[in-house]
Amino acid sequence: MSDDCSHLDTIRTVTPSALGCEECLKSGSEWLHLRLCRTCGHVGCCDQSPNRHATKHFHATQHPIIEGYDPPEGWGWCYIDEAFFDLSDRATPQNGPIPRFY
Repeated sequence: MSDDCSHLDTIRTVTPSALGCEECLKSGSEWLHLRLCRTCGHVGCCDQSPNRHATKHFHATQHPIIEGYDPPEGWGWCYIDEAFFDLSDRATPQNGPIPRFY
């Protein structure tokens, strides 16, 4: 874990909200990679995706921690402290196959 993140105590075990970016699935948009909010389970697309829904979720909610989720990548990121850290020992399993949209 990172000593540079003061929000590690906010990490929760969550259930992913969707089998893909929640907003992109509703709108028919494409994504590149997925990020999972470790506060509420929202699944959003990464900043390399056209709509950047994971970051928009952070700005709307202030939920600080995301997990690389497509596939589970074993890392976390804190938006507030701008710090990466290891989540390999508590990565969130996928609920099923995630469709590719890139």
